[in-house]
Amino acid sequence: MLLSSSDNRFHRHARRQVLAGCSAAALLLALAPAAQAGNVQTQNAQLQNAGTQSAPGQAGATNAAGALPADVIQLDTVSVTANTTPTDMSKVGSAVTVISGEELQRQQIRFVPDALRQVPGLAVSRSGPVGKQTQVRMRGSEANQTLVIIDGVVVNDPAAGSEYDLTNLLTDDVDRIEVLRGPQSALYGSDAVGGVINIVTRKGSGKPRFSTRIEGGSRQTINGASSVSYGDERFNFVIGANGFSTDGFSSADRRYGNFENDGYRNGGGYTKFGFSPSEYLEFNVMGRYTKFFNKTDGYAGGVGAYDDNSDTKGEQVFGRAEAKLKLLDGRWNHTFAATRSDQSNEYRLDRLPQSDSRGTVSRYEYKTDLRFDTPSFLDASHIVTFAAQHKDERYRTNSAWANLDQSMASTGLVGQYQGTFRNLTLTASVRHDNNDVFKDSTTYRFTGAYRIDETGTKLRASYGTGVKNPTMMELYGYTNTYRGNPNLTPEKARGWDVGVDQEIWGQRVVLNATYFNQRITDLITGAGYTSVNMPGTSAIQGAELGLTVRPIDGLTIAGSYTYTDGRDATGAELVRRPRNIASLNVNYAFLEGKANVNVGLVYNGKQTDWAYDAFYNRQVVTLGAYTLVNIGGSWRINENAELYVKVDNLFDKRYQEVYTYGVAGRTATLGARITF
Repeated sequence: MLLSSSDNRFHRHARRQVLAGCSAAALLLALAPAAQAGNVQTQNAQLQNAGTQSAPGQAGATNAAGALPADVIQLDTVSVTANTTPTDMSKVGSAVTVISGEELQRQQIRFVPDALRQVPGLAVSRSGPVGKQTQVRMRGSEANQTLVIIDGVVVNDPAAGSEYDLTNLLTDDVDRIEVLRGPQSALYGSDAVGGVINIVTRKGSGKPRFSTRIEGGSRQTINGASSVSYGDERFNFVIGANGFSTDGFSSADRRYGNFENDGYRNGGGYTKFGFSPSEYLEFNVMGRYTKFFNKTDGYAGGVGAYDDNSDTKGEQVFGRAEAKLKLLDGRWNHTFAATRSDQSNEYRLDRLPQSDSRGTVSRYEYKTDLRFDTPSFLDASHIVTFAAQHKDERYRTNSAWANLDQSMASTGLVGQYQGTFRNLTLTASVRHDNNDVFKDSTTYRFTGAYRIDETGTKLRASYGTGVKNPTMMELYGYTNTYRGNPNLTPEKARGWDVGVDQEIWGQRVVLNATYFNQRITDLITGAGYTSVNMPGTSAIQGAELGLTVRPIDGLTIAGSYTYTDGRDATGAELVRRPRNIASLNVNYAFLEGKANVNVGLVYNGKQTDWAYDAFYNRQVVTLGAYTLVNIGGSWRINENAELYVKVDNLFDKRYQEVYTYGVAGRTATLGARITF
């Protein structure tokens, strides 16, 4: 439900109701009996499933105290993104990070971009406080060179420069986030030059289950979610809704005299159904709807961001329907799928429409993979994959400057081979794209992974090429300060990395280290009132480090560090790519898992950005480094109820991620989670 930004009396009343309701519900449930044995079995089954979805190096599902339950079988971690088929992480040659839904819940992360700040190789830039435009740059690539997928739906918006603004994505139904780094166009086509962010939501499992969460906090913030789910061998479903409302902070930096709060409202629903009439046939359908209202500020050359009465209203609709057929005892699989993405925005000033945009993408795809073994020849196992994908995208906008309606279609053919020869796994992928606007393109990728079981070591390497087509805004866009350039050509990339994953002390210590190197030619950049292909080659290189330590049961310390040196063909440093990014998260579960404390730190080093004068000529400015501290805690009253509290930006740090735009100050949240 979307709420009027001017109804502060409602916010004050609703906040009191939220907090009172949380306390009352927790008190009642504290007296409730323990869950029945059937519920315990359901939870154990869910933990077994979660064991296949933990982060690399993690020992599968754990209980609240950090140890494996006695009746839970530890399963190997798999990646579904690296090769488009489930692959044991020990056989993946690419750099992949997996964030589980359990981790998001322990850290009380409500928006996906806040989770991505902990991933090596990713730089997150938000133009203001929560709810404002958020960009994610992977390994120094541009924001629109990262492909974002939600439950098989590619959500990059052709009406927003082929980016997806992750700021509107809440985490309540997220089961796992996979981040695949490096050029991935051979599997995923255009927009995957930097890598892929794949978000998978949970599916129904076990007996009927109802869960609700409600919380309130600073700045008249109200946040909640509810869902109902069920699943057995033949049928599963989950239906849920969530919402977020806050009066927020000023988008334009308060230090420049901007004190008007810019509120944000987000509400929507999601559903996921699965049906298996036999062990060989499976049907799945998912749908997701989000509606948001976002108060924003104006921007002017020579001034930057400033307070005004502008806002944005938007809607997002995502859907996917698929059928899966398994033959030869599951060795030969076929998937037929159709997806739809529809995103619209209306931009207003003083509540009067100024312009609107709409981007739609329809995709149709077929994928098949065949698995076979050759025990008499190198004792090897093989997977051969073929895929055909067709995409139709459309961009429409209406404003005082122009009315545009442009479309583009493309078809891609993909082939991949994956072979495992005992401890060595090799993959080779190739893709050919036919586009009705640009020349045909062919991209490829090679990876290798070698596992040394005796020392708990995995050596890995990958090399790939990528193509990024100009966006329809860059080609045909028209505003009062911009003219598109229809003569643009696609950007081309090639990149490689080498790395090692090392387990120590029986997996209590896991170290990940990667060196990456990437080159981009024909980089598209702004030049005056239009965009051009920059001659020459842009060079990006750096290192990624990850460390997870579990010194005692219940205590987990996880850290990451990324060094990035990105420069364009002239040698100038690429903007909004900090050289140094680091994070540290400490989580401690105690009192037999009933209590949990989490402390998180995020460090963002100095970075450059663009500043524009009154004639929109740009110059480079430097944004200072900052460190954020977030702290939270929870108390599990019984199997059905949990109370939690969190404070973000504990020391009320003031900083900028985008020039002249402010950020959220200190905020506190109190809430309760109830499950039956």
